[in-house]
Amino acid sequence: MKTTTCLQAGAMLFSCLPSVLGASVLLETSHERRVVAAVSETPIVQTRNGSYQGYYLAEYDQDLFLGIPFAKPPTGHLRFRNPESLNETWTGTRWATGYAMECIGYGGDQKGHLQSEDCLYLNVIRPHGYENVSLPLLVWIHGGGFKEGGTPDLRYNLTFIVQNSVKIGKPIMAAGIAYRLGPFGFLNGEQPAGEGVLNLGLKDQRLALHWIQENIAAFGADPSKVTIYGQSAGAESVGHHIRAFNGRNDSLFRAGIMESGPVLPGSGLNVTEDYQGIYDTVVYQTGCTDSVSQLDCLRHLPFTVLNNVLNTTANGLAFSWNPTIDGDFIARYPSEQIRDGDFVKVPIIAGTTTDEGTTQCPKPVNTTTELKVYMNTTSSYQKALPESVVTQLIAFYSNVTGAGIPSNQELGGNVNFTMPYGTAFRQTAGYFGDAVFIGGRRLTCQTWAAHNLTAYCYRFNTIPHAEFVWEDGVAHFADLAFIMNNIQGYGYPINPFANISDSVTELSYLMAGSWASFVTDLDPNNWTGRGRNYTQNGVQWPVYTADSPQNMVWDANVTSYVEPDTWRAAGIQLINDNAENYGR
Repeated sequence: MKTTTCLQAGAMLFSCLPSVLGASVLLETSHERRVVAAVSETPIVQTRNGSYQGYYLAEYDQDLFLGIPFAKPPTGHLRFRNPESLNETWTGTRWATGYAMECIGYGGDQKGHLQSEDCLYLNVIRPHGYENVSLPLLVWIHGGGFKEGGTPDLRYNLTFIVQNSVKIGKPIMAAGIAYRLGPFGFLNGEQPAGEGVLNLGLKDQRLALHWIQENIAAFGADPSKVTIYGQSAGAESVGHHIRAFNGRNDSLFRAGIMESGPVLPGSGLNVTEDYQGIYDTVVYQTGCTDSVSQLDCLRHLPFTVLNNVLNTTANGLAFSWNPTIDGDFIARYPSEQIRDGDFVKVPIIAGTTTDEGTTQCPKPVNTTTELKVYMNTTSSYQKALPESVVTQLIAFYSNVTGAGIPSNQELGGNVNFTMPYGTAFRQTAGYFGDAVFIGGRRLTCQTWAAHNLTAYCYRFNTIPHAEFVWEDGVAHFADLAFIMNNIQGYGYPINPFANISDSVTELSYLMAGSWASFVTDLDPNNWTGRGRNYTQNGVQWPVYTADSPQNMVWDANVTSYVEPDTWRAAGIQLINDNAENYGR
């Protein structure tokens, strides 16, 4: 029988890993650690494969089912192959009381987390006492540039948004799904394309959604009321599923939520020939060049040998892989599908932060000449922009405070930026934010409006406390803690809600409640209370329409309000008109 060691910080269960390797595992965390005592409640569910015993978290009155496999382990001969469904059944009950290891990734988000190729697991968070009630389900897809991240990341804990949903009378269930990252999830080249094994990370997500359709009713959720939800690369993943197989509707979800990564993705898409050089480098450095099947050679390499090649900083092989046009899952350029209406017609929430580009853009950029060069070398997937387009963009993204990049309020006047930002930082950050995030969000909302579909669009304009650097403004990722209702700041070096006004905390309750209301009723306004003691409860979030394109502006410093979605219209329109030049 497996034994289990659990880890708790305050009242929140963070990691509870069965001793799958013969010894209990206690993960490191910056928070207080203590062993969780046994509880009398023992939630058990019967899936198609067999039964799982979860964990009752008394402090939050929730049932947690953690580390449930939805696919065969993609190891050995299944490395670099399409995910395969589980084909085993069992009698008795298996443990589902601990997060599985994160998928192999490369980047700072992996720090402090155990990783494994055997990582295709999901977690389900259920409010206790709703076992026989058919609840709507929120499915979380984490971000991290398709290279890092995982469901055990404390910033992505789903307990709080579920808890808040119960408090406002809109109870939901939530699930978090894993997927292969970096080269393990997105290896590309002639041989992978020939075998049809591209976009494996997205296919992992898709298989998880199929598993949910087949099994989630056993937990007490309604498979016809699934909302898929992600931030950054997770949001782009939602967009990929909305467009998957040229917009084929497999009835896997009824709504989507995209934060900082809309249906028109910021991450441009390479094609196979663009990857062939780095693929050949991997094959050469692993000694697989002369193998009859280079992919089979890579599959049978010891993980340490393969990882040593991929994880060499000098060659950057770990960071060079993203979703690609494969003529199947990603049938063609997203902008073409958007134009032709080839996408699943579901209600959405889509939004960005005010200053998406500040933490994401290159630094330093000091001159207009440097910025022009950057505009044509954003990344390898970008085609050269016509010189006339670059000239217009430079005019639209001028280096003045009045351009609102960042806003006058945040800057406090006409500020000159020094190193490491560079004197053209305001231009560069504004352009990058629009080109990669905000322009695609606007086109997404405009497209939904043109098809008379429901879209709730927003701009997040509140600066949290965590790691605040005034030059960054309201940066990428700033909104996530608010929507997740992570008031204690679990997983953050500094609590985003520490030592700031009550209005900031109240904004989190308002946003988390609006998201839960959307998952439940497809309407973020359909709940009473509108926060706890929130003074802005009279503001209604309007549907984005062609006649009235409006965003909700989430702002804790003033009353949240509705604004016309028209700012920087000329620059964003020019960017969207050239979407294919950006690989989109």
